[in-house]
Amino acid sequence: MANLKEIRNRISSISSTMQITSAMKMVSAAKLKKAQDAITAMRPYSDKLTELLQGLSASLEGDGGSEYADKRPVNKVLVVAITSNRGLCGGFNSNIIKQSNNLVSNKYPGKQVDFYTIGKKGHDILRKRHTILGDQSRVYDDLTFENVAEIAELLMRLFTKGDYDKIELVYNKFKNAATQIVMTEQFLPIVGAEGDEAIAADYIFEPSKVEIVKELIPKSLKTQLFKAIRDSFASEHGARMTAMHKATDNAAELRNELKLTYNKARQAAITNEILEIVGGAEALNN
Repeated sequence: MANLKEIRNRISSISSTMQITSAMKMVSAAKLKKAQDAITAMRPYSDKLTELLQGLSASLEGDGGSEYADKRPVNKVLVVAITSNRGLCGGFNSNIIKQSNNLVSNKYPGKQVDFYTIGKKGHDILRKRHTILGDQSRVYDDLTFENVAEIAELLMRLFTKGDYDKIELVYNKFKNAATQIVMTEQFLPIVGAEGDEAIAADYIFEPSKVEIVKELIPKSLKTQLFKAIRDSFASEHGARMTAMHKATDNAAELRNELKLTYNKARQAAITNEILEIVGGAEALNN
């Protein structure tokens, strides 16, 4: 059994760690509230805009079709992996990296698959095995629609110039603080609605449907990327809050076990001292 000093040092160390994890949990909880409100408010607009665009694009049937809907044989793929800049958030980043590797080996075997990373954690790991076209980890320093729009415009140029035949987003979709869903979402070419969805709504178009689609597509793509990053941002804080909550609970449990061990060892030491005193007194009496 470890001596009392070693146990006291371990208890002190675990208590310090527990204070850190508890503070990180509270910070993430505060940031989560703001990030959750932002993505919750944005989703209805983004979903409706995407639904409208898909319906319009499908109903055009190739007449005046957009360059962003050009479906080509898939030989070159760009995967946009959205992770975080910091760790200590459970499996948040590792799930994205795992899904990205699965795309390369299972969905696009034999194809050229490059990566564009948003988040330092994804960039640091994926660059060891894959080609990284670019990295925009600093977007989290000032997460605004304007900054994300610049990234979306770059991706659109890469597609229209023919550098890549398909662009996919891989990110964590926020469900709640304890649950994040790994999403693989096609960014380009745009996906049109199928069947009756393309003509489900009866709209009057002014100006023409073609002009509206050409105006909506870039805006919709920028919104789609912004929503994905917002989703990932909220998921990160939710994952970190949950991870730090579990770490705090585990530290408290371990500290309690060590305190029990310390008390037992201390009681045993006191008992031995009493026995030695009693034994010495009896020896003197005899």
